[in-house]
Amino acid sequence: MPPLPDTFVWIDQAQRLDLSIERRGQGPTLLMLPALSSISTLGEMQPLQDRLSDRFQTVALDWPGFGTRPRPKRIWDRKALQTYLDVVLDTVVERPLATLAAGHAAGYLLDAAMRRPGLAGRLVLLAPTWRGPLPTMMGRRSRLGERVGRAADVPLLGSLLYRLNLNPPMVRLMARQHVYTDPTWLSGDRLAAKMRVVNQTGARHASLRFVAGLLDPFDDHEAFLTAATLVRDPILVVYGDQAPSKSKAEMAALSALPHVETIVLRKGKLALHEEWPDEVAAAIRPFLSR
Repeated sequence: MPPLPDTFVWIDQAQRLDLSIERRGQGPTLLMLPALSSISTLGEMQPLQDRLSDRFQTVALDWPGFGTRPRPKRIWDRKALQTYLDVVLDTVVERPLATLAAGHAAGYLLDAAMRRPGLAGRLVLLAPTWRGPLPTMMGRRSRLGERVGRAADVPLLGSLLYRLNLNPPMVRLMARQHVYTDPTWLSGDRLAAKMRVVNQTGARHASLRFVAGLLDPFDDHEAFLTAATLVRDPILVVYGDQAPSKSKAEMAALSALPHVETIVLRKGKLALHEEWPDEVAAAIRPFLSR
């Protein structure tokens, strides 16, 4: 059984947030940032920690508004998450050898590396995304997303909207379509663990904003690619050939930049690092060991 995570306390805007953090192994430090999604926690990075902590000290931690613990009511926005990552890089994991970031976390990592060169080390972007589910589905940002975000804070309406979108059948459907390649992977104990995340106190506030696109690290496709172009640290992109088509197109556009290294695995969707950790670890070890 893996050890229980420790606690990282972040004070922001006079509000205390207790976040889970887990350190494993010895050696050069790897910071590991899980995806931003309604079912994401630092636990999704543990399979990679198991495989990389033989040579590295791996540090995984939750994002505020997400993760394994109760979350306070707050109007979460991009700035709060940018500030949080800056604090992590300044005080929790200073000058890591590399930072591994999944999904939307990869977008926030690109932004931090663009603004503060060298602070995050080498960048390993795992199925990187920048646009939330609703604007991805609609093909653009819209006022509907803003309405969904505002509704998250209305006690009865927000709870109802959250339950309609994040009940067990909907979570299984989302997982089969976009997240895991094996349609039976998210079942039994795994599904129960994900539903505990979904049902945490205060989960709807950040989760619905993520779905609506209000936590997108960039405003548009051009800003996403511009940030990557301005990053001077080494970048490795790893994604699966079975990724959802719209997200895969964004990953391919990022990979086409001349200074970005890319490895496309034969299998894997948005959570390839969780479902296929052996393949992902083997893919990134040469990049980490240079």
